[in-house]
Amino acid sequence: MNSIHLKNLENELKEALADRFVSLHHFFDELTLVVRDKDIGAVCEMLRDHENFRFDTLIDLCGVDYLTYGDDKTAVGQPEGRRYAVVYHLLSVDLNQRLRVKVFAEDSEFPIINSVVDIWPAADWFEREAFDLYGIVFSGHTDLRRLLTDYGFVGNPFRKDFPLSGYVEMRYDEDQKRVIYQPVTIEPREITPHVIREENYGDSH
Repeated sequence: MNSIHLKNLENELKEALADRFVSLHHFFDELTLVVRDKDIGAVCEMLRDHENFRFDTLIDLCGVDYLTYGDDKTAVGQPEGRRYAVVYHLLSVDLNQRLRVKVFAEDSEFPIINSVVDIWPAADWFEREAFDLYGIVFSGHTDLRRLLTDYGFVGNPFRKDFPLSGYVEMRYDEDQKRVIYQPVTIEPREITPHVIREENYGDSH
């Protein structure tokens, strides 16, 4: 999208949404729309159906954990004290335009966001993935189960306070003839890579 098209889209979004958005940012030739959690369903439906937007395709949906961002407020549109966000990447095939939508969960202890499966069916497995990896609950999703981790998995591995080695490990027990879970036997450690560069590496000649 060229800069004129982006500016027009930005102005149209501001006019159509009125007071139903928190902020609208223009960075690196992309627009990021931050929406309140209570408005996400209505806003997404409008973005799909409005003749000036027609975002008929959900390209991606992902969770984000802003655990370490709260101190310096560097996250775009992050309200104070809110840790988890969901990010939607939208495409209008008809109008050849894209938009990023972001919503922060109000409760950081038990994050809940309304599902958009009824608006874009492609959100089904994306929301299950965010639920599995971040523990974000999508209200209204009819089949919210873990997608990538094991049935007995404890915790949410993409949360920033989840240990790198996890809580348990699994192995096949020859005596019991089955897979068992046991406490992690790996000692936690930090690995700092040793980087060797040739003399004058990166200098232009």
